[in-house]
Amino acid sequence: MKTPLALVACALILGACATAQPTIYRPQASASDVGFAQYKMEDGRYRVTFRGGPGAPVGQVTDYALLRAAELALADGYAWFRVADRLTQSTGGGGGPTFSVGGGSGSYGRRSSVGLGVGTSFNLGPKPALSTTLEVVFGKGPRPPGEAYDAQSVVNTIGKGMGRI
Repeated sequence: MKTPLALVACALILGACATAQPTIYRPQASASDVGFAQYKMEDGRYRVTFRGGPGAPVGQVTDYALLRAAELALADGYAWFRVADRLTQSTGGGGGPTFSVGGGSGSYGRRSSVGLGVGTSFNLGPKPALSTTLEVVFGKGPRPPGEAYDAQSVVNTIGKGMGRI
């Protein structure tokens, strides 16, 4: 009896691992795929989205969105960019482990009974996938004070961390 149960558990764990997409810096092949997408709203303004694989850390997803924004700024001849709006969303995945306790009683003529049950469950599926969407505004000349990013520095720093440079 233990062998079939162990085989089912292993199959569930391997199935959960097989469906997870790794977080890779690349263009999205579809809207639900891992990677980046951009939409040019007007000259010097883009909406950039990066969607990570299940379990990707929020920092990695945000860095990859910033990297794409910096690449677009440089490709369009701009020196810096600032984030005008930011949205991070979580999709998929389930809850973590749960624990429950239940009880009941019954009476059957002269006899009665009391029952107590304890249960636990664990989510073996993939963790939630995060996506970050940035609305970015590009600029030329000296970088303004505040939360503006130097596009070349972002490419050098994040790109180097990814082994791209």
